[in-house]
Amino acid sequence: MIRPDKLWQLVDARADATPDAFFGLDESGRTRTFRDYRDDSLRLAAGLAARGVAADTVVSWILPTGFQALDLIAALSRLGAVQNPILPIYRRREVEFCLRQTGARCLIVPKQYRGFDYAALAHDLAEEIHGLSVLVADPDLPLADPRELSPAIAYDPAETLRWIYYTSGTTADPKGARHTDATVLQPSYGLAEAMDLRPEDRIAMVFPVTHLGGANSLIAALSRGCGHLIIEQFDPPVSIPFLAAHGVTHAGAGPVFHKAYLEAQRTAGDTSIFPRIRLFQGGGAQKNPQLHFDLKREIGGSGLLPVYGMTECPIISLGRLGDADDKLAFTEGRVNLPGTELRVLRDDGSLAAPGEDGEIFVRAPQLCRGYIDSSLDAAAFDAEGFFRSGDLGRVDAEGFVSITGRLKDVIIRKGENISAIEIENLLTLHPAVADVAVIGLPDEERGERCCAVVVARDPAQPLTFDAMVAFLRDQELMLQKIPEQLEIVAELPRNPSGKVVKPKLRAQFDETAA
Repeated sequence: MIRPDKLWQLVDARADATPDAFFGLDESGRTRTFRDYRDDSLRLAAGLAARGVAADTVVSWILPTGFQALDLIAALSRLGAVQNPILPIYRRREVEFCLRQTGARCLIVPKQYRGFDYAALAHDLAEEIHGLSVLVADPDLPLADPRELSPAIAYDPAETLRWIYYTSGTTADPKGARHTDATVLQPSYGLAEAMDLRPEDRIAMVFPVTHLGGANSLIAALSRGCGHLIIEQFDPPVSIPFLAAHGVTHAGAGPVFHKAYLEAQRTAGDTSIFPRIRLFQGGGAQKNPQLHFDLKREIGGSGLLPVYGMTECPIISLGRLGDADDKLAFTEGRVNLPGTELRVLRDDGSLAAPGEDGEIFVRAPQLCRGYIDSSLDAAAFDAEGFFRSGDLGRVDAEGFVSITGRLKDVIIRKGENISAIEIENLLTLHPAVADVAVIGLPDEERGERCCAVVVARDPAQPLTFDAMVAFLRDQELMLQKIPEQLEIVAELPRNPSGKVVKPKLRAQFDETAA
């Protein structure tokens, strides 16, 4: 395993160690080696330098998942620039917010992607934001002779700002988390170990590479010398056969993808669609315990490897191959990364006992160095530097972490707190339920009433209210927590990270709204 402190050192070292080994394959059939990756990234770095990108230049960029985006990540690292990847689903308000807050000097975009004119957006913003230059990949970005590059700059990988990632911002303006090479590389190395990556492995890169998980996956693969199967836009009828044909071994990266794999398997019959599969990794969204058992039984491999983290702290806990099935299914693994400290605190600030619920606080080398808007730091970090996650959870006697809710995802019914995730986890076990979100709705008598919003596994036989109540009673859920309302929908609204956008559901089913 190769694990230097800086991303460019990793790219360079991997190309030296295994120059002709497989780096990646995209759906167009283009394949590249680790030497190709380094050389192409150097040419792009030289091209960007000729356009004025230098050390510490803040570069915001929006590109679809593909070789070009992966080259850009490495090229900006070689230049010592500060990169701000932006999710492609962001539009003018969010993009402008990021540009102004980061002070970006350059914006890199595709000409068009998924029917949206990014070039027009970028040029409009450049007219309004003084000093902002625009580079449009139409279809390529500028390349130049790498011999013209200045030597790589020296910097502290633990403290020098190199990455700015924004939270998904489902309820307010996104928050820009300040990351260094250390905060991004170190958890990626831990991920590589947990996934037991080997040179012959093939990882499915199916999510937006501008998400922090894109860098984590890239770095994990570089450290172990394995490759990616790269999908620009996940389309199950096309993407799943592509992954199967090229021997995917690690298929991510969240419930939306895992459910698509299962649907494809159920259509295919008894023969595994992924005969080389070793595991399915996932994080960033609501955990569905049944997925682990379904994936393992129906497709193969070791099932679902949980990864718990967030934009501010890429990995807090994670499972490992060899963990018991019930731990992989019902927990978020253990705190395995060196230097990571996790506390569960009661409402009064005291430490919770093992197995007792409380709010999760974390302090770790991979924790972001605060927000771009430093005024947000005081509320996010305590006096000892622990980050307030906003997640409710517990740690059992063996050290396994379970997430039981969100501080902002607690339904207060007649003064009693009800964890939405607790009910969701139980309902996912019902055979009629394909997906579920539990929300609180205004109620004159109760304060809030509990509403389960369910996607039926078979639309012709949806879950009924009486069946839901009977099932939750059988699960020995306390009566006060059983939802008073059931709604059936075709699908749940999700943000680019796969998280359910509950404000949309509340607005849809809130009868008191004007």
